[in-house]
Amino acid sequence: MLTTALTLFRKRRRVLKNNERLAHATKDGKPPPEDVQDQGFTRPSVLLLTPFRAHALAWIRALTAHTPVPAYQVENLARFLKEFDLPEGAVDKLASAAPGTYPADHVEMFRGNVDDNFRVGVKVTRKSVRLFAEFYGCDLIVASPLGLRMSIEKEKSADFLSSIEILVVDQMDALTMQNWDHVQFVLGHMNKMPKESHDADFSRIKPWYLDGHAAYLRQSILLSPYETPEMRRLYNAELKNVAGKGRTERRWAPVPVPAGLERSVRFVRFEAGGPEDELTFSIFWSQMLPAILKSAVQSANTAVFVPSSFDFIRVQNHFRKNVGVSFAVLSEYSSNQDISRARQSFFAGTSAFLLISERFHFFRRYKIRGIRNLVFYGLPDHAQFYTELLSFPFLDEGVDAADVTCQVLYSRYDWMRLERVAGTEGALELVQGS
Repeated sequence: MLTTALTLFRKRRRVLKNNERLAHATKDGKPPPEDVQDQGFTRPSVLLLTPFRAHALAWIRALTAHTPVPAYQVENLARFLKEFDLPEGAVDKLASAAPGTYPADHVEMFRGNVDDNFRVGVKVTRKSVRLFAEFYGCDLIVASPLGLRMSIEKEKSADFLSSIEILVVDQMDALTMQNWDHVQFVLGHMNKMPKESHDADFSRIKPWYLDGHAAYLRQSILLSPYETPEMRRLYNAELKNVAGKGRTERRWAPVPVPAGLERSVRFVRFEAGGPEDELTFSIFWSQMLPAILKSAVQSANTAVFVPSSFDFIRVQNHFRKNVGVSFAVLSEYSSNQDISRARQSFFAGTSAFLLISERFHFFRRYKIRGIRNLVFYGLPDHAQFYTELLSFPFLDEGVDAADVTCQVLYSRYDWMRLERVAGTEGALELVQGS
C-alpha cells in the first residue's frame, strides 16, 4: 500500500506543478509548455478490489498511516469507520472465540465486517485524504467486484475505469469463493475508451490513452496464496503489459493427513478430454457411485465433497432423481436451521449420504461428525480443507483409521489442486500414472 500511496502523491504533485507552469505561461503571455501530458480521460488512476469491507478498512488504514501528521486530515473518517467496521457494541464472534475453536486462517479471513457489496472513492490532496469522494473526482477506488459491478450497471457506464494505471486484486482465493464472474466483468470494462469526455482537457491526456493503449501500460498486481485455473486464465487473457508479466511459483509439500490414513486414501484417475470435459460427472455416477452403493460399509456414513458449485447442483439433482438413498445437503445457501438438521440427520444415520460444497466449508467451517467414508468428487482449492475433512471421522470416539475410507477422483487437468494436496512430486507421479 505504501507504493500505491507514493504513486498517488507523486502524480498529484506533478499535476499541481504543471498547473502552476500553465498559469505562469498564461500570465506572462507565453505559449503553454508542451510536456504537460499528466492525466488520463478521468481522474481515478488506482483500483483496489478486495472481497470484504474489513479488508477495505485495513487497506485504507494502511494508506492513511503514511500521511503527514498532524496537519494532514482524513475527511469522512467517522462515516467510513461506521460503514466498514463492526457496528458499535457488536461482538466479533470469531475474534472473541477461544483459541482453536476456528482455524486461524478462517478467523483472519472473516473477522470484522464481511459484507461483500461496497465501493468507496478516495481523493488525495495536498492536505487531506477525502473518503467517499465522487468516482470522477477521486484518485483511488476501493471496492468489491460485486459493488463495482452494481455501480457500472446502474450508471450504464464504466468510464471511471478508463484511466486506471495500477490495479490491485487482493485475496483472490476469497474472490473465487464468491462470484468469479464479477471479477471478470470488472476487468473486462477497464481501460476502455470512455463514452463521454467528462470535461477532460485533451491537451493534458497522456498519448497512450488517446491511442487506446492504456491496458498495455497498466500495472496489475494479483495477490493470492495459491493459483487456480480461473486466475491463470485471467493472467493469460487480461494482463497485456508491454513490459512483460511474471508470476511466482513454488514447490508444494504434501499436506498432512491423520496418522494411519495414508493407505486408506485411494486416488482414482480418469482421462479427461479437456478442462471443461464433463467426464467427471459421468465417471462419478456410472462407476464410482454404483460401487459405493453396493458396499455394505460405504453405502452409509459417506460424505461427498464437491468443489464446484455447478457440479454440486448436478450431483444433488442426480441424488434426488436417480439414487434411491437418503441424503442431506450442506451448501453455501443452507440456512442455520438447514445446517443443524442436516448435521443431526447424518450423525444419527437417518441420512446415509452428506453432500458438502467447498463454498459451504469455506464460509462456515463446521466440524462434521459421523463420517466414515469420504468421497472427493474433486479436490478442494484450499488444500487445508482436505486435511480437515480427513480429520472429521476422528471427532467421534473409538474410530480407528482402518474404519475410514477415502476416494479422490481426479484427472491431469486437476494439476493445481492435486499439487497442493499431494505435493509437487507426488502430483507428478499421480498425473503420470506412476
